[in-house]
Amino acid sequence: MRSQFCIVIIFKRLHIFLLRTFLPLFVMTFFIVLFIVLMQFLWRYIDDLVGKGLEIKIIAELFFYAAVSMVPTALPLAILLASLMTFGNLGEKFELTAMKAAGVSLLRTMSPLIIFISMVAVGAFFFQNDVLPKAQVKMWTLLFSVKQKSPELEIPEGVFYDRIPGFNLYVKEKNHDTGILREVMIYDISKGYDKGTILLADSARLAFAKAGDYLYLHLWQGEQFDNLSDQSTPGQNIPFRRETFDDKQIFIPFNNNFNRLDEQGMRNQYVGKNITQLRHTIDSVQHRVDSVGKVNSAYLRSRDYGGVRTRLDKKGRNPLPYQAVKMPARVPDIDSLLAAAPASKQEMILSQAARKAEMNRADVQFKIEAMKDDMSTIRRHEIELMKKFTLSVACLLFFFIGAPLGAIIRKGGLGTPLVISVFIFIVYYIIDNSGYKLARDGKWPVWEGMWISTFILAPTGIYVTWKAMNDSAVFNPDAWLALLNRITGRQLTRSVTFKEVIINDIDPLKARRDVEQLTASTSAFTERYKRPQLFFTYWWRGMDESRISAIGAELDSLADYLSDSRDKAVVNKLLDLPVISSQWIYRPARARWQSVAAMVLFPLSLPLWLVGVMRQRRLLASMKQAGVTTRQLLELLP
Repeated sequence: MRSQFCIVIIFKRLHIFLLRTFLPLFVMTFFIVLFIVLMQFLWRYIDDLVGKGLEIKIIAELFFYAAVSMVPTALPLAILLASLMTFGNLGEKFELTAMKAAGVSLLRTMSPLIIFISMVAVGAFFFQNDVLPKAQVKMWTLLFSVKQKSPELEIPEGVFYDRIPGFNLYVKEKNHDTGILREVMIYDISKGYDKGTILLADSARLAFAKAGDYLYLHLWQGEQFDNLSDQSTPGQNIPFRRETFDDKQIFIPFNNNFNRLDEQGMRNQYVGKNITQLRHTIDSVQHRVDSVGKVNSAYLRSRDYGGVRTRLDKKGRNPLPYQAVKMPARVPDIDSLLAAAPASKQEMILSQAARKAEMNRADVQFKIEAMKDDMSTIRRHEIELMKKFTLSVACLLFFFIGAPLGAIIRKGGLGTPLVISVFIFIVYYIIDNSGYKLARDGKWPVWEGMWISTFILAPTGIYVTWKAMNDSAVFNPDAWLALLNRITGRQLTRSVTFKEVIINDIDPLKARRDVEQLTASTSAFTERYKRPQLFFTYWWRGMDESRISAIGAELDSLADYLSDSRDKAVVNKLLDLPVISSQWIYRPARARWQSVAAMVLFPLSLPLWLVGVMRQRRLLASMKQAGVTTRQLLELLP
């Protein structure tokens, strides 16, 4: 009883220790990732923010709502990076090894964090449903309001300034102390180029009206030229009016105030709705699509096409069998009737027919476009509805990828975990974004496009979790290199080193007997397979895989035994022994039906046979090399 109580205490302390280790890393990585994505938002809309003279509180408010809207992007990556760093640190300091030695499995070690991440996933769902729509409504409304604000007026020297709608201003020189502008030229094209006005002034002063809706210009010593296009007649030059002034004041419409747009328009968009509102909109639009589709279908079925009309039942549904419209016994030739009509009437008939065809085409095209808009609205709302759930699943998915990977790689800090996290997240983002675009454009079903990233990465999380729980060396470079060599058929080189201290000496008689047996085995194999097999022989019989495996095992056993030799020449000669292993391509057809199928599908099976011939030729060369090396070993052995 006391031992069980002690185990419970240890588990509680272990859970608290893991939470204290994970939580600071999670908070740190979350704000780091959020800052990075927020900077991406800033660079994307930097042109709409700079030069508008916005107040600090407006920019701060926009950044706050943007940061809230970026949480769904930052949260999964923060969980992935924090879990990688946590379990990487534990593995690097051998704390995971100590836990496993104490009988605590990896899954039990992860259990407090699994509960915490599950709570985060539930909170992420409510955040997506309740908080995010409001934040996005305010962010997009504020951003559109900023875009519509007029730029801050800062007229440069020596160039034309065209940021005032309908006006071009040129100032040769400015006095920054007094605000006086020298040699001013103004092109007023607000009423059109044919009614343009040009003002020239030696000096001017620029200011804003108190209401902020107008730009006030006080001009001195100048001239004004107005085009009088209304008083001109066709074919004559356009007269103009010239006015000389000593003092002139003009007002130019220029709204320099910041006006917020109404949020109601953005609330009606899909980004501003929760699950209930999204489903209501989807049902409403789908009902309208179904109703319009039935009406259009009934209309098309009831039309007369070439004397054939569709009969509908009393409710306008379920078309009855086609019935032909009563037509004369002999249908006249339309071309003959048209040719017999007068020329003026022919033109009228053709124009009426073309006009009717164009009207029908325009009507059908309008209905198609209206239907496309409704279907696009449905897809947009369904995508937003799916996003309410994908974030929660992504949080769990990235934890079950990051925590086992951290336990496997056993590298803490911010270097290796950051590289792996960014790589995994980029893969996830590319897949998720591609699925989103395919679902948005209607090329894939919405559920398939929005869940494709989860379907692809979920097996990865299951695989690395299983490997970490079984202490498998997923990132063992030697194992991966051996697998790659087996797939590509690359020849391996044997590694043997001379031992300075030998505990078990070799028996010369046994060594010679093993070498002679191996020489006989390789000679028998090369005698049986003198050359690579022909097409039909390759697919019907192939090479004896069991014999190849046995010879490979004999080579490895001999090299391992003779590596204890005190003769350095013998040990060095072992390096010439090839590494031989059985490969499926030596005998690809294991059953008779596979052999028959390969022979029947001759053109398709030919490339694989060519690859197999190359591998068989390499195998025979290795067998011959093994025979030569064993004969040389017989000469070196006592």
